[in-house]
Amino acid sequence: VQLQASGGGLVQAGGSLNLSCVVSGDIYSIRTMAWFRQSPGKEREFLLRMRWWHDVVDIAKGRFTISKDISNSKNQLFLQMKNLEPEDTAVYYCAASTFLVDDAASDRMYEHWGQGTLVTVSS
Repeated sequence: VQLQASGGGLVQAGGSLNLSCVVSGDIYSIRTMAWFRQSPGKEREFLLRMRWWHDVVDIAKGRFTISKDISNSKNQLFLQMKNLEPEDTAVYYCAASTFLVDDAASDRMYEHWGQGTLVTVSS
């Protein structure tokens, strides 16, 4: 499984940004996908997760929404971010697990990781 994250960049506080993660390789082995982020000097932080073949609707948590597109062999995971704050500045990672993880917030549950995409929010 290979993951390629993109969509990061510089945005002003209050703005929005949409991240995407292209999934390739043995996609049929995937059960759970998630977004994490890591700010400088901090541990990696769990944001949202989606069961790849089970969840059919977007999942929102606060200002963030996770969604997917598996139509027409696109195999993409998305993270929509609204009303961004300077504290959201971080490298954002997509992750995949071949298990329906119980502890989705634990990064040890995920075998595959994208390279990360940097989001910088200016005040």
